[in-house]
Amino acid sequence: MRTVYREQMDTFAHDLILMCDHIHAMHRNAARALLEADLELAESVLSEVDRLDELRVRCEDRAFELLALEAPVARDLRQIVSGISIVEDLSRMGALSVHIATTARRRHPERTLPADVEGFFREMASVCGRITESMREILITYDVELALSMAQDDDGVDDIHHHLFTLTTNEDRWPHGSRATVDVTLLSRYFERYADHAVEIAARVVYMATGYKPAEYLDRRESEADDRQIRERLAKLERHFDN
Repeated sequence: MRTVYREQMDTFAHDLILMCDHIHAMHRNAARALLEADLELAESVLSEVDRLDELRVRCEDRAFELLALEAPVARDLRQIVSGISIVEDLSRMGALSVHIATTARRRHPERTLPADVEGFFREMASVCGRITESMREILITYDVELALSMAQDDDGVDDIHHHLFTLTTNEDRWPHGSRATVDVTLLSRYFERYADHAVEIAARVVYMATGYKPAEYLDRRESEADDRQIRERLAKLERHFDN
């Protein structure tokens, strides 16, 4: 019976990876549709919404079934409960990609972005792609260090988002009209929120693997390192006095 339960848990974890792959493809195509004014790619993102919803429902149903019919131990319970939240974050990431693709489609055949800010969006798209790849890796390996490092990439997206907001609100440095202002502001926000949700997923993986939230885990690790240094110093003193 426990073997069947373990297989169900593994299937649930696999479904999360499938959902991650799906939103990664959606985001990649949405970013290209935006940057290349590609209507076909924009349409392809919108056509994947039903599949994304199908994966979301499947993951949620499996998680609730595991909770209702089994008696998960602490680590498994963390995986199931955190998995439900991860499904929601992944779903929102997919929705943000849909917003990006919808904007690109609405402006077609024109390019959505002014040329002087396009480079910032290329960088945000690239960083979000790396973040998604890291997110997939931690969903497979539960690599705590990799999960913690994702916040650094997120900071890079936040910095660009803040810079773009500064540009669009500075009349002396922003020569474009109100439509471009709205598009750039919203699109920047979509990329920034996409990265934020990925970091939230990373935080949940830290919790699944350790039982601690990231800040608590870092504090505990620092405390353990301090205790280890104290023990090493005491041991060194003892050896000195023994001699």
